[in-house]
Amino acid sequence: MFHFSPRRVFLMAAAMLLAPTFVAAQAVEAWPDKPVKLIVPFPPGGPTDTVARIISTGLQTLWKQPVVVDYKPGAGTTLGTNLVAKSTADGYTLGMAITALTINPSLQPNLPYDTKKDLVGVSQVAQAHFGLFAHPSQPFNNMQELIAYAKKNPNALSYATPGTGTGTHLAGEMLASMAGIRLLHIPYKGSAPAQQDMIGGRVPLLFDVLFSSMPFVKDNRMKVIALSSPKRAASSPEIPLIAETVPGFSAVSAIGIIGPAGMPPALLQKISADIGQVVRSAEVVSRMQQLGMEPVGSTSEHYTAQIRQDIDKWAAIVKSAGIKLD
Repeated sequence: MFHFSPRRVFLMAAAMLLAPTFVAAQAVEAWPDKPVKLIVPFPPGGPTDTVARIISTGLQTLWKQPVVVDYKPGAGTTLGTNLVAKSTADGYTLGMAITALTINPSLQPNLPYDTKKDLVGVSQVAQAHFGLFAHPSQPFNNMQELIAYAKKNPNALSYATPGTGTGTHLAGEMLASMAGIRLLHIPYKGSAPAQQDMIGGRVPLLFDVLFSSMPFVKDNRMKVIALSSPKRAASSPEIPLIAETVPGFSAVSAIGIIGPAGMPPALLQKISADIGQVVRSAEVVSRMQQLGMEPVGSTSEHYTAQIRQDIDKWAAIVKSAGIKLD
């Protein structure tokens, strides 16, 4: 017959309790042991794809496993996002997200997933600035002059965007509300046609991602009035902010990596930390800034909280402006 002292019994019990934690830690340490899929909800070639490829290259080096960029465009990013939401929560399927992630719940009441319940933010990797551009013929060069002109000519200003329900559309609605002016929204199917009508003088204003339209500013076919971000762009610090004239104004394109809800906390923390390490590397910081973006590399907790906050923020604007998809 075996006899165990109380101390030995205690140690054995403690070991049994700690065993699952030890095994889980070993599993996280060994992750990944196969390729990781990164779903991009757009066709190849756009800015989100560019960021995805930059990040995936860095993660492949760090993880010593392929990070496969998988394009699943359609339904205003919801097709690709739904694939992420419905995937196994083991970290092997992640997805790229932009501001549409937090706008869609207000515009598409029948989403096949619940953004707050079925998805988790892994890390916000970058922030792209929205710029307010004007045709060179317009008689204003800054926000103070634009607002004064709009108040004197209440039906004179319209603004183009890449489409209804985009972050740039809602930024325009927010500006009109906060500045007390009237702005007529003119939606286009993408940036290119909106830019061409701006250049042709058929629309006086354009809200667009900064790096997309800045080449037209450099060749004097547009002028940039201000940025919608809360901080000036590192790549273009000379451009003022809308918030410097309209206090509290803030609208940006948040580019991040999301995963399915239910991922083990330790694994989620590891993936988030690894993404942050890649994003903060000197090479990636330089490439992001060349693209007119600000690298972020936030924690999962911070990005998830930001997603929830932005869903509520955009919902209020959509409701106030009565925005509906065609």
